Amino acid sequence: MEKGIEWQFDSLMQEMFHMQEVDIHTYSPLALAFIGDCVFDLIIKSLVLNQGNKQVQKLHRETSRIVQASSQSQMMREIQDHLTEEEHAVYKRGRNSRTVTPAKNQSVTDYRRATGFEALIGYLYLKKEWKRILELVKIGLDSLEENHLTEKDGE
Repeated sequence: MEKGIEWQFDSLMQEMFHMQEVDIHTYSPLALAFIGDCVFDLIIKSLVLNQGNKQVQKLHRETSRIVQASSQSQMMREIQDHLTEEEHAVYKRGRNSRTVTPAKNQSVTDYRRATGFEALIGYLYLKKEWKRILELVKIGLDSLEENHLTEKDGE
């Protein structure tokens, strides 16, 4: 069986940086959210950039609108119905973790739900379940788009 580019990248990272295999169940929910935040940010930045070359400020503004806690929270509300039992447990661990920094311009509920979302993305990333990450992000983004269109219709 031919191995995909994801496997190649992962193998190169391990080889070049002498990375050790780590049991992902030993990571705290906030450590999972730490890496999940980066993965989600990269996905969104890739999607925004794919829409065409723009000024960096515009790229940043479009990205920030989606990666903020309130948007992640809204996405998570839709995604929850599509989670496996294991994924839901990881999300709940992240959501219920005590964060060091207070929410900035976000409700505590949105901030916690977003932390759970990021923990889930981080967990799936470390499990190398890239396709599953993209499936869940697509469900979430589709729900954001539907809600955005509904809000415009209501104006």
